[in-house]
Amino acid sequence: MNRTHNNGELRITHVGDNVELIGWVAKKRNLGALVFIDLRDRYGITQIIFDESFEERLKDVKNEYILSVKGTVIERSSKNPKIPTGEIEVQAKEFTIVNTAKLTPMIVADETDALEETRMQYRYLDLRRPVMQQNIMTRHKITRSIREYLDGLDFIDIETPYLNRSTPEGARDFLVPSRVHKGEFYALPQSPQLFKQLLMVSGFEKYYQIARCFRDEDLRADRQIEFTQVDVEMSFMSTDQILEIGEGMIAKLMRDVKGIDIELPLRRLTWHEAMERYGIDKPDTRFGLELVNLNDEVADVDFAVFKSALEAHGHVKGINVIGEANNFSRKKIDQLQDLAKTYKAKGLAWLKVTDQGVQGPIAKFFTDEQMQRLLTAMNAHENDLLLFVSDAKYEVVCDSLAAIRNYLGKELKLYDPSTFDFLWVVDFPMFEYDDETQRYYAKHHPFTRPKDEDIDKMETDPENCLADAYDIVLNGFELGGGSQRIYEQSLQERAFKALGFTQEQIDAQFGWFVEGLQYGTPPHGGFALGLDRIAMLLCGCDSLRDVIAFPKNTSATCPMSKAPTPVADAQLDELGIGVVKDESSKSE
Repeated sequence: MNRTHNNGELRITHVGDNVELIGWVAKKRNLGALVFIDLRDRYGITQIIFDESFEERLKDVKNEYILSVKGTVIERSSKNPKIPTGEIEVQAKEFTIVNTAKLTPMIVADETDALEETRMQYRYLDLRRPVMQQNIMTRHKITRSIREYLDGLDFIDIETPYLNRSTPEGARDFLVPSRVHKGEFYALPQSPQLFKQLLMVSGFEKYYQIARCFRDEDLRADRQIEFTQVDVEMSFMSTDQILEIGEGMIAKLMRDVKGIDIELPLRRLTWHEAMERYGIDKPDTRFGLELVNLNDEVADVDFAVFKSALEAHGHVKGINVIGEANNFSRKKIDQLQDLAKTYKAKGLAWLKVTDQGVQGPIAKFFTDEQMQRLLTAMNAHENDLLLFVSDAKYEVVCDSLAAIRNYLGKELKLYDPSTFDFLWVVDFPMFEYDDETQRYYAKHHPFTRPKDEDIDKMETDPENCLADAYDIVLNGFELGGGSQRIYEQSLQERAFKALGFTQEQIDAQFGWFVEGLQYGTPPHGGFALGLDRIAMLLCGCDSLRDVIAFPKNTSATCPMSKAPTPVADAQLDELGIGVVKDESSKSE
């Protein structure tokens, strides 16, 4: 086989050339005296025309056969402007069947009739589809752009171990049993966090890695148990310098991959401002519908739901859905209420501003003066729909209204889905409190440095202690984030103790890392971005699975290889492992 061109290469300037092509049969059309075959490879499609002399040999050729074709490029009489090769076709002189194919269980084309489970079971066929190949190639362009950018800034690509010790903080670890040390386990890395910090202790100053990471979490459309992150760490740089490097990398890959120039520096919102205005720390700022804090405006309103929230030192917030009152029936509003309840809200109050006055179930609880105060605070006018959530817990109010806001933004088409809106969210809380365990946890991770002015708040006022941490957000998705790190041993131990660790726990779980801080650790910080999520958003996909070559499904299984599977007793014996029978599932 001597392929002279790929199937996306030939143009009108090649007319008269003798060529040899190879590829898969994407489509076959028999018009009697003539047979047309669309020959496909990763580069595109070329139409091949066969005259009647090939009729007998072509009878058995089916879709997904691989053909090698020799012929002459001619101009098409009926051109196809939808494909780059649409002005030409190849008049076949001879062809060879390189390999045959069974009838495929799915249509191998951009538009397929296959369910996702079938697509994943026959992933090698799904990946032949041009749209999927384009996704994987876009992902490659992203990683190539990132490597070029960081290499150009003198960063060093360094691998870190896949087999390490388990740590209790964060998501569940995937454990790997040791054959040599029976009863002991390695853990697959949730991130290279500790190792990249130790590389700063080692004096490399600038590190990066396209790192595989593993978290034993429940799956969803934008989460996989094994994923890839762009991991970056650097010494002797301020937060502003780190953010400048991060957004410069984003700007380059947007230019390289999408041909878009984004404006730098990126906007910055503090975590508190993001929560107050959008109810979420990864806000989609392509549209309005901002939250309005109404605690003062409804403080004297005799509505039990609002009163009980405020008496518990809670919150009342609202959203003005401008100009939509007439478009929302009671049924539609009930759907919004159901959405709010999934985020633990007790309900959703509402009002409509009409030409007959303000109407709605809670209107009767407001005096004229109170109502006017509310309308002024929400900048409400005729035909506006006002939505309210109140609760003793700040996160319940924010979570439920943020979900409603995001739903309405998409449902009402309030933004251009082809736009890319980046921003930084900065100054995160250092800690978050968990009511169930009644203790504080690290908002990011235990190695995040507090803001210099808040260091003493770790012990005295953890609720208001801010971290020198930042996330980068795109269109309502967190692409990743990072922070300045704690580099003094004494401060790191204070942070551990603020999180409730005893000295024995610190020594047992992190002693090997903390010891490294005793040997001249430089000030350092960095960030990590989710490569899968970046690819998903730049490809316009709804699921990470469409930008990962061989992903897991929502049950954390691989329909193609059937992983995970039981293993032979002999393998378990060698590892010193016994499997306990699960009576609830009747499996071992």
